Amino acid sequence: MDKLTDLQGMVREAIDKGATNVEEVHKALAKMPLDFLAKIGPLENLANQGKALQDQSIGSVYESIRLVNQKAGELASQMLGKK
Repeated sequence: MDKLTDLQGMVREAIDKGATNVEEVHKALAKMPLDFLAKIGPLENLANQGKALQDQSIGSVYESIRLVNQKAGELASQMLGKK
């Protein structure tokens, strides 16, 4: 059973780290067009607002992924008799 719980923990951690890494790349790529638009004087404020909204939206999606992973890990722990 210890090997299973160790494996469960490793998988949970890998998913969390993977989601965080993908989130960082996603945010970096998604902001590129808005960074370009922000260089155009009249569009700067609107582009910056768009970046903030986009960053928040992307963050929410990946936070949801991490939350589901956490809950799945808790369920797996219960099923493995860890808690």
